[in-house]
Amino acid sequence: MPGKGTGPAYYMISAVARRYDIHPQTLRLYEREGLLKPSRTDGNTRLYSDADLAQLETILTLTRELGVNLAGVEIILNMRTKMDRMQSEVNEFMAYAKRELARGLGDWEQRLGTALVRSSPTDLVRTDRRAPAGDSEQPADVNRQTSEGRRAPPASRPPSAAR
Repeated sequence: MPGKGTGPAYYMISAVARRYDIHPQTLRLYEREGLLKPSRTDGNTRLYSDADLAQLETILTLTRELGVNLAGVEIILNMRTKMDRMQSEVNEFMAYAKRELARGLGDWEQRLGTALVRSSPTDLVRTDRRAPAGDSEQPADVNRQTSEGRRAPPASRPPSAAR
């Protein structure tokens, strides 16, 4: 089925339909649904690449063997694409981390010494010595003062709140 030449192989819709025992309209449906994206010639003929055929094999496995409908196939294919992208990002990060570790700790200490803000890790931890809310026996407005500088009387409590 591959064409002549040394470039990548492309297949017409009739050859793909025969190879996978499906109707050409099914391939057109998969394209309409966005599951396949074959390239087109100047005459608008669909040409399926090896990557398109691998995608088609996945679609056929999901639909024929696992009974997944086309909406499910779309979700699965999108998730696979996202997972592949995430895996490449993880691989890129791991390569970066390995390069940084290979540079050595001496270089790390030198870069810390030239940081814009110098602080020890203990300076970055906030300690709050105030008592947590609700631990006080008196209402929060007990220390409130009037405009003359005298202490304001405490707010009255409803009978149900008496201790």
